[in-house]
Amino acid sequence: MTAEKILVAQGGGPTAVINQSLVGVVLEARRHASVQRVYGARHGVRGIVNEDFVDLTQETSHNLELVAQTPSSALGSTRDKPDAKYCHEIFKVLQAHGITHFFYIGGNDSSDTVRIVAEEAAAANYGLRCIHIPKTIDNDLVENDHTPGFPSAARFVAQAFAGANLDNAALPGVYLGVVMGRHAGFLTAASALGKKFADDGPHLIYLPERVFELERFLADVKTMHERHGRCVIAVSEGIHDAAGTPILSRLAGDLERDAHGNVQLSGTGALADLLCEEIKNKLGIKRVRGDTFGYLQRSFIGCVSDVDQREAREVGEKAVQFAFHGDRDGSVAIKRRGFYSVDYELLPLAAVAGKTRVMEDEFITPEGTDVTDAFRMYLRPLLGSGMPDAFRLRPNRVAKVLKR
Repeated sequence: MTAEKILVAQGGGPTAVINQSLVGVVLEARRHASVQRVYGARHGVRGIVNEDFVDLTQETSHNLELVAQTPSSALGSTRDKPDAKYCHEIFKVLQAHGITHFFYIGGNDSSDTVRIVAEEAAAANYGLRCIHIPKTIDNDLVENDHTPGFPSAARFVAQAFAGANLDNAALPGVYLGVVMGRHAGFLTAASALGKKFADDGPHLIYLPERVFELERFLADVKTMHERHGRCVIAVSEGIHDAAGTPILSRLAGDLERDAHGNVQLSGTGALADLLCEEIKNKLGIKRVRGDTFGYLQRSFIGCVSDVDQREAREVGEKAVQFAFHGDRDGSVAIKRRGFYSVDYELLPLAAVAGKTRVMEDEFITPEGTDVTDAFRMYLRPLLGSGMPDAFRLRPNRVAKVLKR
């Protein structure tokens, strides 16, 4: 029997359920008698090139289950975006350690890394099975109905806006919350699932799938504030003008950029502050407050979708099953069946790698400031059971006595 060695790593932003996928890989792999070792690379691909491995074969099943329930990336992660040269170094390490199966849990960039490493192995005629396991709170992997990590983050966003709406109703004014999402607005759109009554917020939702016009934005806010006496707004960090320039770039001066040259949208409250200032200065509304959700939505402990947990575990398990019972590399994808169940497919890496999904037009209203019932129907089963609810006092008003 051939002695096989597994290597698993986590890349990109942490999520509330990424460890479910990790544990799914480890436990499923350890069921195979041919598997000699299951290694984990610390901090993603950087850990691979640095040969920074831990032996997960020695971890107890009980502790793995506890880790599975814990948000964030247990192995650590990285924002490194490997090019061909970097991937060649990855392959050299895999070859040196006799790795036969490589599993990488991550988003778009991670799938592209797996693709390049698989090509390196094929060119060297080295027997390496490479499987990408989906993960991203942005929900922007193509060919997937949804992506593990997104439902739990969406649950947080929906609950956060439900709470912000209650606060705003008690002390009326304008509240603006900025949510992650550079190109895809799924997470910002999830704010709509916090609404119960027709006049609940968010009253306005702005997504990167639509052009953002500052003057129209101010007019929208003015209209809603006059209609309701208040206004709750959800804004994606990736909103941009007609030329594709991030609104943050237009309103702010010098901006930090990430390793890939992109304007740093996350980790700063600048967009919320700048839009709030525009509202105060241009509309004269005094009570205006803004928040930037930032990292809170990614790994918020205690706000996890049970559906997300289950599916994140299953994509890890299915990855191993595809690897051992199939004859090709690929990316595991979630496919929706009926209302509500899912199947898993193994897609060619090239079908997913480096591509970005955005919200479909059917999910966005013609005005571009709200989501449709189709989106609500799409998202609701993903949020899981036990979503909290909010109630109101009935307006049984008492007639005034004093005449003033």
